Amino acid sequence: MKTIVIGVIGADVHAVGNKIIEFTLTNAGYHVVNIGVLSSQEDFINAAIETDADLILVSSLYGHGEIDCRGMREKCIEAGIADICLYVGGNIVVGKQDFSEVQRTFLDMGFDRVYPPGTPIDNALQDIREDLGE
Repeated sequence: MKTIVIGVIGADVHAVGNKIIEFTLTNAGYHVVNIGVLSSQEDFINAAIETDADLILVSSLYGHGEIDCRGMREKCIEAGIADICLYVGGNIVVGKQDFSEVQRTFLDMGFDRVYPPGTPIDNALQDIREDLGE
């Protein structure tokens, strides 16, 4: 069974979407490690190491995801999990911005998949299956 670490990064306390993501991924057959809200990059990375996770899914709704996620891939590399899949989604930047530019920013930061605001987790399931070789 593949393991996915999920949580809400930074000073964000939006818990409802996080619970929906956990429910959906669990029902899809994944072992979900939910580190909850107010999580740091180190919280995600430590949970991934401790559980031998295959994927980290970062959520952010308060708009500061770009700041909170900067350098995360580098920290994964330093921690010895360079190849882990990194996903991010939600309201990950402040204000209305062209999503193609937002996506490029996060891809350039080392994230494998970037989802715009309002994307249902069901839409990511095919990407997860593909990226985890299922």
